[in-house]
Amino acid sequence: MIMKLIKKIAPFALAAPLVLTGCGGNNDTKKDEGTANKDTAKSGTVKLIYARGKDTTNATKKIVEEFNKKHPNIQVEFREMPSDSGKQHDAYVTALNAQSSEIDVMDLDVVWPAEFAQAGYVLPLDNFIQKDNVDMAKYNKGAVAAASFNGKQWAMPKFIDAGMLYYRKDLVPDGKVPKTWDELIATAKATKGQGGTKFGYLMQAKQYEGLVCNAVEFIAAYGGKVIDENGNVAVNSPEAIKGIKKLVEVAKSDFVPDNNNTFTEIESHTAFLEGQGVMIRNWPYMWSMVQDQAQSKVVDKVGVAPLPAGDKGSAATLGGWMSAINKYSKHKQEAWEFVKFMNGAEGQKISAIEGGLAPTLTDLFNDQDILKKNPFFKEQGFVNALSAAVPRPVTPIYPKVSEIMQINLSKAIAGQMTAEQAAAEMEKQLKDALKK
Repeated sequence: MIMKLIKKIAPFALAAPLVLTGCGGNNDTKKDEGTANKDTAKSGTVKLIYARGKDTTNATKKIVEEFNKKHPNIQVEFREMPSDSGKQHDAYVTALNAQSSEIDVMDLDVVWPAEFAQAGYVLPLDNFIQKDNVDMAKYNKGAVAAASFNGKQWAMPKFIDAGMLYYRKDLVPDGKVPKTWDELIATAKATKGQGGTKFGYLMQAKQYEGLVCNAVEFIAAYGGKVIDENGNVAVNSPEAIKGIKKLVEVAKSDFVPDNNNTFTEIESHTAFLEGQGVMIRNWPYMWSMVQDQAQSKVVDKVGVAPLPAGDKGSAATLGGWMSAINKYSKHKQEAWEFVKFMNGAEGQKISAIEGGLAPTLTDLFNDQDILKKNPFFKEQGFVNALSAAVPRPVTPIYPKVSEIMQINLSKAIAGQMTAEQAAAEMEKQLKDALKK
C-alpha cells in the first residue's frame, strides 16, 4: 500500500498535508499506551516494517542486522522511503491519515514530531520510557525538546545535525579557509578548476527542504529571521533580505553547477566525492563517506569548518532525525524494542561509525571507537559548527511554512523575482497561513 501511495503523491511534495494536521487529536492516547502489550503476536516471529529515507551508508543495514540477531522473535524489515524529505513527509501523512498499519516504526525529521502528534499519527512513548527506565537526561536537550509536545515525548532523538563547510585541504590551506560568505565567493572563484575540480562550491538548491536549510543559514548569518520568538513573521526585514540576496548570489554564481537547482544532498556529495568540488555545504554524515576509499576520491584531503559568517556571524541550520511508532501499528511493544535499541547507545554507535551521524547521547562523543572513525567529532571546527546551530521556523504548520519558502526562494534564484519581492511575498503568504 505505502509504495503505491508514494507513487501517487510524489509529484505533489508538500502540496496539501496541512489540512490533516489538526485532525485526529489524541483522544486515544491512554488507550494506545495502556494496550501496547496486547498487540504482540501470540506466537512465532513478529515482523516489523521500519521506514526511513534512502541511506547511502551501511548504518541502517547494520542496525537492522544487529537488532534481528539479538531479537530472534522480532524481525525488522527496512522499507526505503523517498530521499526528498518533503515527499517522505507526504507519503507518511497519506498513509497515516488512512490509518495504515503497514509501517511500524518511522524516522521523522526534527521539524515533524509536533505535527504528527497533533494529528494523532504517532504513539506517545512516555509509558515505555518510564517502564524501561530510559534516562532522557543523557540525550541532547534540544533534540529531546524537538520531539516533545503537549507534555509528552512522541519520538526518540536518533542523531543531531548542523550544516557545515567541507573543504579540500590540498586546495584551500587551513589559514585560507573562508570565514565570511564574501571570502567564500572569492575563494570559490579563485580555486574552481584547480586539482581537477569543476566547481568552487556545492550546495543544495533544489526546491525542497534542503533549500530552506541553506536559506535559514544565510538569513540568520545576516541577522534575520523568518518567524521570531513570539511567532510573528519577520522575513521581510533588511537583515533577512540581505541574507536572501547572498543566497541568490551564491546559487547563481559561475562556480556552482549549471543545474544547481537540481542538487540535493545526494547530488552535491556525489560530486564532491568524485573530486569535482573545492568546497561544499553539507551535514556531518558526509565525513565517513569522504574517508571511504571505496567511494571517495578525496580521502585524507578534506577539512571541516563552520559555515562562513555574514554580518552577525556564522549560522548553521539545526537538523536531525527522530524515531517514532505508528499509532496504528499492530505490534507496539515490539516496535518500542526496536526504537529503544536503535536510539540507545548501541544503535547510535553503529549510526556514528557506519553512517557518520552525530549522536544525541552526549556521552558517545567520548567513545574512542566513534572518535577513531569520526575524528572531526572532537575538532574545534565541528564543535563550533554545532554551537552555531539555529532552528528552522518553529511552528505547528511548519510544512506549509517550508512550502512557501521553497517556492519563493526558488523563484528568486531563477531570477523570476528579486530578493525584496521574495521576502514581501513570503511575508504575505506566511501571515495568511498562520491565520488559518
